[in-house]
Amino acid sequence: MGILDFDDYEEDSENEQQKRERFDEELGKYKDMLKDGPSSISSIEALEEIVNYYFEHEKYEEALHFISRLLEFTPYSADTWQRKGLLLNGLCKYEEALESYDRALSLNPVDPEVLVNKGITLDDLSQNEDALACFERALEIDPTNEDALFNKAIAFEKMSRHDEAIQLFEYILNGNGEFKEAWYELGYCYDYLDKPHESLRCYDEHLKLDPYNHNAWYNRGIVLNRAMNFGKAIESYDIALAIHENSPAAWYNKGNAYANMGRLHDAIHCYNETLRLDGKDVPAWHNLGNVYEELGEFEEAIKCFTQAIKYDQDHYESYFGRGSCYESLEQFRRALGDYNKALSINKDYPELWYAKADLLYNMGRLRESLIGYRMVTKLDPINHEAWLDYGETLFELGYFKQALKAYDQSITANPTFSDSYYCRTKVLLVLNRTFEALESLKHSFQLQPEKRKDFEREFPGVRTIKEFKSLLKK
Repeated sequence: MGILDFDDYEEDSENEQQKRERFDEELGKYKDMLKDGPSSISSIEALEEIVNYYFEHEKYEEALHFISRLLEFTPYSADTWQRKGLLLNGLCKYEEALESYDRALSLNPVDPEVLVNKGITLDDLSQNEDALACFERALEIDPTNEDALFNKAIAFEKMSRHDEAIQLFEYILNGNGEFKEAWYELGYCYDYLDKPHESLRCYDEHLKLDPYNHNAWYNRGIVLNRAMNFGKAIESYDIALAIHENSPAAWYNKGNAYANMGRLHDAIHCYNETLRLDGKDVPAWHNLGNVYEELGEFEEAIKCFTQAIKYDQDHYESYFGRGSCYESLEQFRRALGDYNKALSINKDYPELWYAKADLLYNMGRLRESLIGYRMVTKLDPINHEAWLDYGETLFELGYFKQALKAYDQSITANPTFSDSYYCRTKVLLVLNRTFEALESLKHSFQLQPEKRKDFEREFPGVRTIKEFKSLLKK
């Protein structure tokens, strides 16, 4: 039995704490011996056991110290050089890891395991093509090498070659249906390709094999949330949180699911849990602000948006949200300041321009609002409501021909929108184009018959016109 082999001891005679203490005592002895150099150690087996222990417990720095000593005894061991590469990879010292793998390959150039591990390190360095070459070389040596097949599929996944990755994962699973990692990655690929049914099937298969993987439960919730199955998504997040309670991402997405269901106070609880775990989570502060805004608690919402901005001064969505709250509180100058700040960060956001245009219109600054409405129509040319608002503002300012063009654009964007025909009628009447006005009004009434009352109220003398009198009687 080696000095670190404790399997023969009965649990009641030596518990885990005692084993750890004895191991630490043995390590201390070897560390003292190492002070005098590697020649003080006569047992290569002991060094190997110490390296194995540290590696298994992810204490890579300590293991690296001992494996360097081991290599002084076994400088021609391809396996030891490979293990050093694994340690260096675990420490994210990728270039040094590659040097170790190359030393191993110089001693044994047909070892598929070394080629796979070298490929993994190259993949970590985003050298995807070189990584693929390593995996393919390993498969030339051993075409059934499951690790090479799996990591080749992972490389495809990272290169966004998801269809090819799926083919490989499916091939692996046809041969080994209990390869739980392949089910997990296959679920991710299907989710990326927006195939929720297939993705859920894969995550479910993975969870049969690994029911305590909180990441899989979390990803399953994400897929369900995207499929708008919010209740089932929450169930998945709950299981993920039962396994790993301190997961801010799970709390955050659970909050999003509750918000989508209209259960706003439950959403608030989840976002607060997210922020308890990560007080600088900008999306959580922002979405918490959105919920308070929806509840009409504008002061609370403003506090949340301000916190989001504190941690990300370029978060234009939070400037937008805070501006909307200021506008609801009739603090128009503050609202305008936030809209302008948001637009200085993102000038291509039509909703922002729309909000600013509406605010300026409500402040009586009609000419300035025209710029905003026009920007919306440039960024979103099929927004029929923006074309309508642009036309109405032009009409109020006396730009009748330009207003008519705007109404025509609104009708082109949405031929079933009654208000566009109705407003078009008004400008045509002003332009004395009575027949066209009548046709436009007919379209409006056909789409929305109650518009008759609005028209009579706005144009009380219109019944004196024969054609309109007949239309209004219908």
